[in-house]
Amino acid sequence: MTNCFIENDVLAWEDIDEGVSRKIMAYDRDLMVLKVKFEKGGVGKIHNHPHTQITYIESGTFEVEIDSEKKIMKGGDAFFIHPDIWHGVVCLEPGILIDTFSPMREDFL
Repeated sequence: MTNCFIENDVLAWEDIDEGVSRKIMAYDRDLMVLKVKFEKGGVGKIHNHPHTQITYIESGTFEVEIDSEKKIMKGGDAFFIHPDIWHGVVCLEPGILIDTFSPMREDFL
């Protein structure tokens, strides 16, 4: 992807699970940013991957689990996930997560 200007309204949401949609905003080989929209009760299943991940909670409330530790987090908070660490979320109030990955997630394309 080579666009320097990314317009949210132009990009489409992709349904990835019940109550969960994703929108890839931008990426190159080294970095990827995307939005993940959750309805109440939507689940980001516990998983791991070899990428470093930082997630900013744009809105909503989530139960975030990282390496078997759980914490309730809300809009304005963020969390950091080291490579290969098990993690997931449960949406308690509808919201949007902004995920960044390094390197980019080829499996999302």
